This record gives sequence, structure tokens and C-alpha cells, in this order.
Amino acid sequence: MNITVFGGSQPREGDTAYNEAQELGRLLAQRGHTVLTGGYIGTMEAVSRGAYEAGGHVIGVTCEDIENWRKVAPNHWVKEEWRKKTLLERLQALIEGCDAALALPGGPGTLTEIALMWNMMIVESLHRRPLILIGDGWQSVLDQVFTQMDGYTPVQQRELLSFAKDIHTAVNLLESWQT
Repeated sequence: MNITVFGGSQPREGDTAYNEAQELGRLLAQRGHTVLTGGYIGTMEAVSRGAYEAGGHVIGVTCEDIENWRKVAPNHWVKEEWRKKTLLERLQALIEGCDAALALPGGPGTLTEIALMWNMMIVESLHRRPLILIGDGWQSVLDQVFTQMDGYTPVQQRELLSFAKDIHTAVNLLESWQT
């Protein structure tokens, strides 16, 4: 499967979050999955590195908007680059190009990726596929949305999201979707 991994750009080599993202990339590649990331730094780099070092195929979805905003280039673990002009085209490629998506901790960009993919599944412009959110942070954030704005998110929409306490639980959830 093509697995998109969303996550923040802040983690650096040696950080716990970087190491966990690298391990996730390795686990996915060992199971024969192709990994798609945003192609740059932080979580994207760590997942790409883990998958590459495990012999997996790594696709980096990059765009001019990001490179004009922050002077970065694709990380050197990307084997195939899908270059886009705009951030929206990049998001569309990451979402539509995957059979499943996993979201590690992150900031506004990661929240945007989760929300866009989730909403596309809600309105059925994207076929249902796993969207697995990793870590207590996403569970807490979305529990607040569900609690504070209860009437706006019916149960059938909530069920489009899966929550995993850690990367190993996420990989197990992903495997259960395949069977």
C-alpha cells in the first residue's frame, strides 16, 4: 500500500519524536509499503530515512510554496519526488495518492492535513481509507471538538478516524484494515 505519513517539521535527529518517526518509516517499509511524506525536514525526514534505510520506496511530495516560504530542499532519503506548485496541490497529492494515512504529532500543517482528509471522506469525495492519528495529543484535541461541539460531528463522521497510542499500535491498526 501507499502510506502517507503526516507530522511536524520541528523534530530533529536525536529527539524522541524523530526517533519514533524513523522507527515508523522502518516498520512500514519492512511490511512492503511505499511511504509518502511531505519530503522535507522533521518528521518527514525521519519517516523517509527509516523507510529508505529499511529498503523501502520513499515518495516526497514537495512544492514551490513551501520552498519559497522556508529555504529547504527535499531530504536525501526521498527516492521519488512528486513536485507540485502549490501547497493545496501538495496536500491533494498526499491525500489522494495514499491507501491509508498516519498522523504523528504536529502543528497547524498536520492538523490541516488531518482535517482535509477527514472532511473529504465525510463528503465522499475520497473513498474511505484508514486515517490513524498517533499519540494522546490528537485524541485530546478531537475529544475537545467532539465534546464542545457535539452536535456538529455525528458518530458516523467520528468513526472515520482511528486513534493509536503509539506507532506500534498504529501499525497493528493498519494491518487490521488490510485483512
